[in-house]
Amino acid sequence: MSEKENLKEDILNAYQFRHATKEFDPNIEIPEEDFRFILETGRLSPSSFGFEPWRFVVVQNQELREKIKNASWGAFGKLPEASHFVLVLARTKKDTKYDSQYLQDHFRNTLGMPEEMMEKYLQRIEEFQKSDFDLLEGDRPLFDWACKQSYIALGNMMTAAAQIGIDSCPIEGFDIEKMNKLLNEEGLLEEGSFGLSVMCAFGYRVKDPRPKTRRPFDDIVKWID
Repeated sequence: MSEKENLKEDILNAYQFRHATKEFDPNIEIPEEDFRFILETGRLSPSSFGFEPWRFVVVQNQELREKIKNASWGAFGKLPEASHFVLVLARTKKDTKYDSQYLQDHFRNTLGMPEEMMEKYLQRIEEFQKSDFDLLEGDRPLFDWACKQSYIALGNMMTAAAQIGIDSCPIEGFDIEKMNKLLNEEGLLEEGSFGLSVMCAFGYRVKDPRPKTRRPFDDIVKWID
């Protein structure tokens, strides 16, 4: 088997290995270098227009974990057993609107975009937000759009974890207003710049799951020649 075929098999094996782990072993901790690798795959993930509209908050503090567990029915069975617990935050309209200070700083100082190019780029983003995707009516559309970007990073982190034998479980089981109120009180939302998108627990499974089942390939994939 060629090196390419071996690599493909390894990747598919990781997808077979990955499942939404319901019970983690509290006695095994993920090595720091392994978890930094997982976070780096999130940081390097693609985002629309290169906004990087996310933040990954790793919650190891037991007091805050307890608060999250009690405020989120989806996290109740994962904390405190998970080795690592991540809040995936998404930037709000305050930071993702075409004329925001965040975008100007991001394009100018992070991406090093020349002023003339940045001006044209922001004009294109304005057109996209106003017309193409109609994202400017109210606060929720742009936030939901940023949340979509954050799920790209989430998927990459879960896959990277699976490739090195680490389990994960994405969590949407929470009252969004209650959780944002809690995180705001903890000073994690930076005065309205962020909102909670999704959470994810990482660690090592206690028991193996049932064999993975999916709809047939030909039902999911349609070719148009």
